[in-house]
Amino acid sequence: MRNIHIDTVDDTPRPMVAITSDYPDGHQIAPHHHRRGQLISGATGLVVLATPYGTWVMPPQRGVWIPPGITHNVRMVGVVRMQSLYVEPEAARGMPDHCQVLEISSFMRSLIVEALDLPLEYDLHGRPGALMTLLAYEMEHLPALPLSLPYPHDDRLAAIYKRFMQRPNIHETIDDWSSLLGMSRRAFTRFFRKETGLSFVAWRQQACLLSALPQLAAGRPVTAVAMDLGYENPAAFTIMFKKAFGTPPLAYLGLRAKQTGAQDQA
Repeated sequence: MRNIHIDTVDDTPRPMVAITSDYPDGHQIAPHHHRRGQLISGATGLVVLATPYGTWVMPPQRGVWIPPGITHNVRMVGVVRMQSLYVEPEAARGMPDHCQVLEISSFMRSLIVEALDLPLEYDLHGRPGALMTLLAYEMEHLPALPLSLPYPHDDRLAAIYKRFMQRPNIHETIDDWSSLLGMSRRAFTRFFRKETGLSFVAWRQQACLLSALPQLAAGRPVTAVAMDLGYENPAAFTIMFKKAFGTPPLAYLGLRAKQTGAQDQA
């Protein structure tokens, strides 16, 4: 099924519905939610998903799981061909109860492509039903990726979070944040982990990474992104990125390196 809205087929008597949609660069989808759970994957482009609980960034060839009923908004970076599996709540019990970025294997991508060519009310007992059953099984075993940024519940901390995300800097410290809240370093460290589930240093690095990905996907040079984040040189940023994701930035995003100097090469 191509370029149709899930609301028009939500009552289809099938545990899973596969839909693909095309979106232009910069397109935004306003906050909404679905009765079904949704696994989205992107053949092209990068997707930024936000909920009241945090932010998730989905690079090309990865996926994001959105549980049933979770309000979310979406922003596209680059031209996005989005593939979605909408799953009945009863059939999604093996999936996480929170949003999660997932690795999409080449096998899983092939299954999704096959599913998109099925009729809406596919035969449950023939090959189509077997294909969807296999998809559901594979979906529950996709590896999670560290591409989320938890949102704090405390209003004071949330205000600093928003300010930081407008201009992330790898050099901001625990002392900087604790002084803004009038807390001791030790009290702030415990408080921050309770609010986000991460240490401040791990959260700061994750925030910088998630800020960098949309910029890199939009074609901004590695050097410019690294300098804006406070890194002394692009090599230091690339080392941090490779440590987190296993490959240099542009290779991770599937982009061809621009000729902006040897340190920018992916």
